[in-house]
Amino acid sequence: MPDIRAWLDELGLGQYAEAFEAEQIDLDAARHLSDDVLKDLGLPTGPRLKLLAAIKTLPAPSTDDAEKRRSRAATPEAERRQITVMFCDLVGSTALSEKLDPEDLRDVMTAYQKAAGAVIERYEGHVAQYLGDGLMVYFGWPKAHEDDAQRAVRAGLEIVTAVQGLDAAVKLSVRVGISTGPVVVGETGAGDASVPKAAVGETPNVAARVQGLAEPDTVTIGAATRRLIGGAFALEDLGAQTLKGIAAPVALFRVTGASDAESRFEASRGAGLTPLVGRDEEVSLLVKRWEQATDNEGQVVLLSGEAGIGKSRITQALRERIGAEPHTRLRYQCSPYHTNSAFYPIIDQLERAAGFARGDDAEAKLDKLERLILGGAESSRPAATPPPQPSPARGEGEAGAAAAVAAATPNTNNNEPPPPSRGRAIAYDG
Repeated sequence: MPDIRAWLDELGLGQYAEAFEAEQIDLDAARHLSDDVLKDLGLPTGPRLKLLAAIKTLPAPSTDDAEKRRSRAATPEAERRQITVMFCDLVGSTALSEKLDPEDLRDVMTAYQKAAGAVIERYEGHVAQYLGDGLMVYFGWPKAHEDDAQRAVRAGLEIVTAVQGLDAAVKLSVRVGISTGPVVVGETGAGDASVPKAAVGETPNVAARVQGLAEPDTVTIGAATRRLIGGAFALEDLGAQTLKGIAAPVALFRVTGASDAESRFEASRGAGLTPLVGRDEEVSLLVKRWEQATDNEGQVVLLSGEAGIGKSRITQALRERIGAEPHTRLRYQCSPYHTNSAFYPIIDQLERAAGFARGDDAEAKLDKLERLILGGAESSRPAATPPPQPSPARGEGEAGAAAAVAAATPNTNNNEPPPPSRGRAIAYDG
């Protein structure tokens, strides 16, 4: 299509081209010209009428051209980021292709990809590519979270479980490899929107090699991912491994499940806590409220503040102060991974108190729940010693706020049962 000057020349109005160019009016903009705008440009009545008639005959812009312009405008430039890359591969896919009819194999692959994709979506990962029987997934791009490494590991564990539970013609297994590091990620393929946006750097290569060393139905991670997940998971050290194409050996770890850490705070910090500084007033206030609660004055304390300000650390300090006093502690924590389960904190508390282990079947879980309930009934009877402290659930609250709630009745002498009107000290930590 000719430019604005050539078009005006065709209409015999070339003398007005400079006025159009001065106002940066091209052919796309010309389609929206009105009589008032043309008058402002200094055109007499005759040329205005001629132009308005010619504008009506201009062809509509190419749909392909418009789509390309919109795609280029919406596509961010390549950027440097630290992301966690997960490779997930179906074990024995070549053997499956020999055993199954192509249509049956397609159904199996579709079921596998849907199951894995649903888990990845729940943890807000991004499936960068479907590589035959494998998936390459980014956690941290295009949407970043402070716990992307943990999200990747949790997703990997759940993918293993989901694939094992598929109702397929044959038993399916997957291997998952995860690595974290800096990449440059963004548009590739010379702007072709059909080309996946790839992460360029060593991290995807390491993740692919780690996946190749993983055992079936396991999740294996690199050293960088290990540092970021802290104590949130139980790990098996596989030692330093030589990966093809990677110069230096890489320390690898097999993830065996979630750890027994009581909270996200403890999982991420472990035992390496620095002394608490500048919070004497807040901690003293909590201790006073606890003392009032033990004097039969029920207390509720809400501890809130911006993320990272130290709510969990103050709560930990209170726990240390009253740790030697007889009490029962109940701990509840919401989770960004279970936003669709309103009762998740209660479920998690019960699972930890009952001692559920990964791999327990329904019957084993029922037995543990029965023991927990029967044990609780026994401990509610008057006793000469303080009642046992149940296994707590995780957490001091979500990122934006935390609540520490203490409610108690007076302690009694170890040799005397409590009066009927009085119960035992309870600390709620949610």
